Amino acid sequence: MEKEESIDFGRLKDIMIQRKKVVGGIVVGCTAVALVAGLVWPKTYESTTTVQTRMTGSQLASGGAAAAAAALGIGNASSPTLTYVELMKSNTVLQPIIDDLNWPEEDKKFLTPEKFAKSNLKIENTKQTNLIKVTAKGKTPEEAQEISQKVVDNFLDMMTGMNKETQSLLVQFLNERIDQAKQESDEAAKKFAEYQKEHKIYDPDTQAKALIARLDAYDDAISKMEVQAQSGQAQLDTANAKLNEMKAGSQSYNINDNATVQGIRNQIVAKQVELVGLRQRYTENNPQVIAAREQLGKLQSSLTNEVNAVVSSNATTLNPAQAELLKTQAQAQATVATAQASEAAIKEKRDSKQQELGDLPEGVVDYLEYKRDAEIKNQVYINLVQQCEKSRVQQAMDSMDVQVVDPATLPFEEKPVWPRPKLMTAVGFVLGWLISFAYGLLVYKKTM
Repeated sequence: MEKEESIDFGRLKDIMIQRKKVVGGIVVGCTAVALVAGLVWPKTYESTTTVQTRMTGSQLASGGAAAAAAALGIGNASSPTLTYVELMKSNTVLQPIIDDLNWPEEDKKFLTPEKFAKSNLKIENTKQTNLIKVTAKGKTPEEAQEISQKVVDNFLDMMTGMNKETQSLLVQFLNERIDQAKQESDEAAKKFAEYQKEHKIYDPDTQAKALIARLDAYDDAISKMEVQAQSGQAQLDTANAKLNEMKAGSQSYNINDNATVQGIRNQIVAKQVELVGLRQRYTENNPQVIAAREQLGKLQSSLTNEVNAVVSSNATTLNPAQAELLKTQAQAQATVATAQASEAAIKEKRDSKQQELGDLPEGVVDYLEYKRDAEIKNQVYINLVQQCEKSRVQQAMDSMDVQVVDPATLPFEEKPVWPRPKLMTAVGFVLGWLISFAYGLLVYKKTM
């Protein structure tokens, strides 16, 4: 067996003492180089901005985040907040910042937003929170603060534009239905007025008024179902338009073909008819009406959950933005189908109640029909206008789904994050001793 080589540390120590000038020179030289480097190295400063995200229930595609991410080709983030983090690194946000940097043109010529984000930005989501911290590096305190602030400002501008585009599309579709509803309302009112003038019936007798009052609950419910159907159709058209923009229209399918969804929808229709019948006899504070409303709410929640589950199981290969839009599309399909089925069922129930009007003179019956048609169409028009205004308000609210908690900080000029002369000097000192030790080993080997 070969003898294992061992180091005589006593001899190694003697060698290093004998050559202390060289060893000292190495240690002092490395320390001095590190100190000088720490003093002359270009300084880097950091500025941090903290923002908080919030989600609004009516936002399409998981708030504006998913829609914006889809439009910019970003779709792999697992949550809306992480999607915001990725959006802050997008070309739309960073390129204007790069263009405004007071750097030599040769430094900016090949500087892409991706490279800039890696070298000058640290954007992170604090775990288990909806807070995002944007930390930017700059050559001066002012530059670091400016970059950090502009990342947030540009991001907010982009989100505002994206949200307005989505909501404006919904408002556009609603406006089309409002114009149609207005025309139908005016025509119905005109026919009613002409009938009154022709037959000189302006106020039915007490018996007719009592019967009209009994049908009011049905008429009110019918107008609400019409509004739900038309609003749902506007949301469906909006989702379809967005999916077509994302080239994902082929992924669409009709949620109403699902047997479970159909079953829940039929229960909702039955409960709607039952609730209208209760409202005909009781006030909103009646225990039976309250219980029916609660049951209806649970059924509607079940329908929403079932639709989301069906879409999720069939959209596993899509990115989150497309999946959320498909959910919006499916929810709108279910809303339209449920509202239309409920309206048909309520109309059928109302017609059976209207048979009680058979004993009234034919002129009064016709009068009531014209009056009812005019009132329902006018109510539909009014409710659609309110829905449109609500969407306009939501448009303004959605533009504020990211709020600045802490503005960009201004670093102290005396405290850059890099270089750190003391740390670099210490590292140089240690490195000098390591090199000296290696030098001593080399001399030791030669003297063996």
